Amino acid sequence: QVQLVESGGGSVQAGGSLRLSCAASGGTFSWNTLGWFRQAPGKEREFVGYIKWLVGSTYYADTVKGRFTISRDNPKNTLYLQMNRLKPEDTAVYYCAAGRRFGATKPSEYDYWGQGTQVTVSS
Repeated sequence: QVQLVESGGGSVQAGGSLRLSCAASGGTFSWNTLGWFRQAPGKEREFVGYIKWLVGSTYYADTVKGRFTISRDNPKNTLYLQMNRLKPEDTAVYYCAAGRRFGATKPSEYDYWGQGTQVTVSS
C-alpha cells in the first residue's frame, strides 16, 4: 500500500517562498506520475503540476508556471514543490498524489493521495 506524507506548509507573505515535500513509501514501482494538487475553501481540487517519476519531465498549470517547480529525489522516494513569488490566491491545502497513468492532470486519474498540508499566503 502506497503512503504519501506531505510536509513544509505554513504561512508566508505575498512574494515569499515555501518548499513542500512529499515522502512516498510502500510501493516504489506503483506509480509513473507524481502530482501536486491544491484545494481552497469552497473550490474544487485544482491541478498544480506533475513529474513523470522515471524520466523527470514536468508539466504545470498556467496559474503556477514560472513560479513553481516540481522535482524529485528518486533514491529517497521524495517529491518536492518549490513555490516562489507566492500570491494570496495560492492559499489552499496542497496535496501530493501518485498514479500509474502517465501525464495525469485530473484527480480521478491518481490512485494514492497524501493528507494535505496548508499553505497560507497573506497580502
